[in-house]
Amino acid sequence: MDKRCLKPGVGINALRSTPATGRPPTLTPAQERQVFRWVNGRDPRQYGLDFGLWTRAIVAQLIEKKFGVRLGTTAVGALLAKLGLTPQKPLQRAYQRDPEAIERWQHDTYPAIARQAKAQGAEVFFWDESGFRADTVHGKTWGVRGQTPVVQRPGQRQSISAASAVNAKGAFWFCTYKGALNAEFFVELLKKMMRHRKKPVHLVLDSLPAHKKALVREYVDSTRGKLTLHFLPGYAPDLNPDELVWSHVKRTGAARRPLQKGEKLQERIEAQLADVRQKPCLVRSFFQAPSVAYISDC
Repeated sequence: MDKRCLKPGVGINALRSTPATGRPPTLTPAQERQVFRWVNGRDPRQYGLDFGLWTRAIVAQLIEKKFGVRLGTTAVGALLAKLGLTPQKPLQRAYQRDPEAIERWQHDTYPAIARQAKAQGAEVFFWDESGFRADTVHGKTWGVRGQTPVVQRPGQRQSISAASAVNAKGAFWFCTYKGALNAEFFVELLKKMMRHRKKPVHLVLDSLPAHKKALVREYVDSTRGKLTLHFLPGYAPDLNPDELVWSHVKRTGAARRPLQKGEKLQERIEAQLADVRQKPCLVRSFFQAPSVAYISDC
């Protein structure tokens, strides 16, 4: 029995438990907030480390370097969880991207294009090309841990390329082709897209060398304002909603349902793109992605 409970004025209160103080935090609240600022949206290489992804070991290394405090990986994991940080698969962006050029495009260049198109009664389309292979498998499937599942696919390596143009009102044009894209063939594709169009077109596309050859400029000039080309900032494919079309097609098409015996990849891709063309609501949905929210409905 605890003898303190026999003392006058103490009694049973002496038997009540008191919370343990526990081990004091290794880092101060200010230091913890600093760790959050390091990790959130930044790259370890910005702090002189030689690895591009945050791991518990890398965070521990930086904490020791900056604060002189050594933490184990378990303690670092608990700290990151406390700060609301979780391990995630990062999006990949080319380091050559120019953030200032991207900001100018979103806030100045593209709005000017949209205003010009509206004043002319023209349409704004976004253009892109992509390639497809019959033996490519996208996505994941379930299987027993440690036993990689096997997915049957065609042995014949069929491949096909496609070009498309999309706008915020739900219009969609496409064409499939074989082989590499050069300036001569790009002009032929542009002629196909412009055939029977009554309204002028402002076409936004990337700076692929074939897009900027003299032959292309000559054709654009020959349209006398019916077609105008505008080039996206370099290394910024996420600014182009047509990229989302390709992502949709590859997630839901031949990659999910392999070709059957005797089936042609070109026919499959053309059928799927034709289906996209028949669904303006689907096309408009590609413009709702945060990366292309800068695009107005013009």
